[in-house]
Amino acid sequence: MIEFLNDKSWLTYLKDEFQKDYMRELSEFLNSEDGEIFPKREEFFSALNLTPLEKVKVVILGQDPYHGEGQAHGLSFSVNKGVKIPPSLRNIYKELNEDLGVEVPEHGFLEEWAKEGVLLLNNCLSVRKAQAGSHQKKGWEKFTAKIIEVINEQCENVVFILWGSPAQKKGKNIDESKHLVLKSVHPSPLSSYRGFFGSKPFSKANAYLIENDLKPVSWEITN
Repeated sequence: MIEFLNDKSWLTYLKDEFQKDYMRELSEFLNSEDGEIFPKREEFFSALNLTPLEKVKVVILGQDPYHGEGQAHGLSFSVNKGVKIPPSLRNIYKELNEDLGVEVPEHGFLEEWAKEGVLLLNNCLSVRKAQAGSHQKKGWEKFTAKIIEVINEQCENVVFILWGSPAQKKGKNIDESKHLVLKSVHPSPLSSYRGFFGSKPFSKANAYLIENDLKPVSWEITN
């Protein structure tokens, strides 16, 4: 799988992971899968390839890739253009509009955020078609925990946006003396009205970056 990770800054800290037993076992599991896997293998590490380690300003942690046809492309909460915007992302857009007055995009393709320094990382980086959670506990969680560890140790003044209890558990070891951790309930329609709306993560993230002499994120997305 290492051939799909192209960014040298991440490879410096992650290449040894690919030699560990858990990643070998994960690779064997993925190779044994008969059905369709999302996203495409060459997109497993899109978040890392689009957002080099030294450019990470914000981390938005998701859970599984979308498991519907044509949706997932390797960035958390993002879907390919031409695909219906999922409910959680619609709520993210609604909060973004309320928080910063950013116009709600007509699509759900978040690559512009990734290029702005927003690492859109899922807890698991693959899923079987139409089977949510089908690749959990196969090894991805250890790998993505290593990514969080690398950011925590090698970077300073990163904003971690953790929506929902699984993301917050994943980020429990983040050093809050050198990073900002923003927590709220998940933007899912099931929980968004219990504290996601009005949490203002986007303006809080930018205020923190500015306070630390860093360029704020441009959250606007081109239609």
